[in-house]
This record gives sequence, C-alpha cells and structure tokens, in this order.
Amino acid sequence: MNKADVRHILDTIGEMFPDAACELNHENAFELTIAVLLSAQCTDATVNKVTADLFKKYKTPLDYVSVPIEELEQDIRRIGLYRNKAKHIHNLCRILIDQYGGEVPREHDRLTQLPGVGRKTANVVVSNAFGEPAIAVDTHVERVSKRLGLAGWKDSVLEVEKKLMKRVPKEEWTLTHHRLIFFGRYHCKAQNPKCQVCPLLDVCREGKKRMKHAQPRKDREDKASDN
Repeated sequence: MNKADVRHILDTIGEMFPDAACELNHENAFELTIAVLLSAQCTDATVNKVTADLFKKYKTPLDYVSVPIEELEQDIRRIGLYRNKAKHIHNLCRILIDQYGGEVPREHDRLTQLPGVGRKTANVVVSNAFGEPAIAVDTHVERVSKRLGLAGWKDSVLEVEKKLMKRVPKEEWTLTHHRLIFFGRYHCKAQNPKCQVCPLLDVCREGKKRMKHAQPRKDREDKASDN
C-alpha cells in the first residue's frame, strides 16, 4: 500500500467521522484507566452504564481498596469477567497508592506493569488522558486495518499497531485510532459491513470479495423474479 492510498483512507474516514472520540465516560486518568480495564470483552455502552454509579461511589484508589472485593464484584457484576476485573482493580489501586501516591503514572511501560493493564489499555490512557500520540488496536481497529490492507491478514495485534504507526503520521495516531474504531463500530461491522455504500470499497479487499459474491446472488434473484 502506497502513501496515496493511506492518505485516501485517512481522509475518507475523517470525513465520515470528524468528531470521533473516546466513548468511555470519564473525568480523569484514573477513571479512564478503570473504564478501559472494564471494557475488555465488553461494549463501551455497558461499561458506561456501570461506571455511571461506580464513579459516584469510588472517587480514588483508596475508595476501591477500602471495601471488600466481594462488594466491588457486585458493583460491576453486569460486566463480563467481573470477578477477575474486580481483583485487577483492587490490586491496581493498591499499587497506585503504594508506589505512585495514588496517581496514574504517565509512562507507558509503567502502565503496562499494572494489573489488568495491557498494551491497548496503556495506549488509550496515554493518548486520551496525557495527550501522547498512540494507536490502541482493539477488535475494530484490527478488523478494519486488515480489510483495508493497512495490515496483513495474519498480523498479530502488535504487528497491526506497528504497521499503523509506520503508515499514519504520528500527529494523527490518536485521532486515527478513534476514527478507525467508529468506522468499524458503525460502518464496517464484523457481520454486516455496509459494503454497498462504502466510499472505501475501491481499496477494501474484504469489500470487493463480498460484493463479487453478492452479485451472482442478485442476478439469480432478479432472474427468479422475472420468471
């Protein structure tokens, strides 16, 4: 893929989703960290429903470690894997208190050492809370990147991230991350992508294949209706 194709993709998704931004409700770096941790294998909409009450009850790391873990489990039980996530939150908050004065560290490598915080979560936090350029590869970003040819079909999540970082101008990393998510969440969906009306069909490997397979079906349906 050449630079012109990449620019075409970036400009097109920019026109489609100019206001794309993090959809997890939060007011600070700590709340964002908790919200992203909770969002693993869970929709942002569900997380926002849970954190609406959670963030009223728990304001600081000390608040979380001051209650039995069973109580926290009940507070987030609508979230998938809630027991493991409650454990991660407890341990994470204890580390923040003991090692960072109750504050979320700004450094990416320190963030990834916190319980329940992987590379994707750290990228979301540094980019949205601290303004550091980063591309977090979630399921939407991975799917869209591979369909559009920005990454290879067999690339790992880390390989997808590295290729995006290489092809996308650094100053556009964070915005591109959000726009790719919106594009994948609302347009290029996993099961029913809107290929028929997609302005990126010309560069989409998946879309071309789907449209090619769809045409014979349409021809058969048209022929049947004529009969």
